[in-house]
Amino acid sequence: MEFLVVSVLNGVVHGLLLFMVSAGLTLIFGMMGVLNFAHAWFYMLGAYVGFTLSRTVGFWAGLVAAPLIAGAGGVLVERYMLRRVHKYGHAHELLLTFGLAFIIEEVIKLFYGDFPVNYAMPAYMKFAAFTLYETNYPFYRVFMGLVALGMFAVLYVVLTRTRVGIIVRAATYRPLMVEALGHNLPMVFMGVFAGGAALAGLAGAVAGAFFPTGPNMAVDFGTLVFVVVVVGGLGSLEGALVASLMIGLFISFSVGFNRSLADVLALVGLGDWARGVGGLLTLQLSTIAASMPFLLMLLVLLIRPAGLFGDRQ
Repeated sequence: MEFLVVSVLNGVVHGLLLFMVSAGLTLIFGMMGVLNFAHAWFYMLGAYVGFTLSRTVGFWAGLVAAPLIAGAGGVLVERYMLRRVHKYGHAHELLLTFGLAFIIEEVIKLFYGDFPVNYAMPAYMKFAAFTLYETNYPFYRVFMGLVALGMFAVLYVVLTRTRVGIIVRAATYRPLMVEALGHNLPMVFMGVFAGGAALAGLAGAVAGAFFPTGPNMAVDFGTLVFVVVVVGGLGSLEGALVASLMIGLFISFSVGFNRSLADVLALVGLGDWARGVGGLLTLQLSTIAASMPFLLMLLVLLIRPAGLFGDRQ
């Protein structure tokens, strides 16, 4: 029972963190069709901005400034880079953001070095939110989850209950009609891209104080973010949340499950046969935990190619 409860808690928190990073890409990918390979690097940029400001003006100032700086970077990227190559198609956008990701990473290495920095949460936040099975569960994990839920609530209200949200959603499906009604479509696209980058920057500033902040942190989340977008469905905020939670739970249970398929078959008297066969039958699930999100993506694509909440074309 302890394994089940702790795995669910850790999986939910990890999933909510994935949602914080992937929410912006969901909007960018779903609305603009831009394959922004550098999205996770805005997450890393936010973490380093939070680290820098936490040493000078404080942790909360870094939390406020990180999304603003990442969003400003998103404005520059969309206005002076992506807009110039958009007419050439997805391949040029992918190559551009791919190169941009490496540039951001190398610039950060130039200023901060190749090793993780000492970015930590404030001392007054280092306490247990509650005690579970004689284990103190960190308050900061709960804090990250609350920030992610707050982000989802704000995005949902903006997209479904405000005029700005109506314009953004309309531009996703009928961009020419939106432009014909007098709205500045390039500015809408710029705002969406900047907003997506700002959300990634906020996620980096929040998560970087708990998880290691280093030049490789974007690589760890880069592929997972695209898995979330594909599994949830392009442009679906609800889909991104559900997919993030599913992936977080998959990883959490896989990491802690030190059993193989041979151990399961032993319950029905086939354990010796399975161990004799060897191979995948004797491979512990924890050793392939990193592959579980991709297995989930494969299953979803086979059953529903548009994603869980995606529109069928």
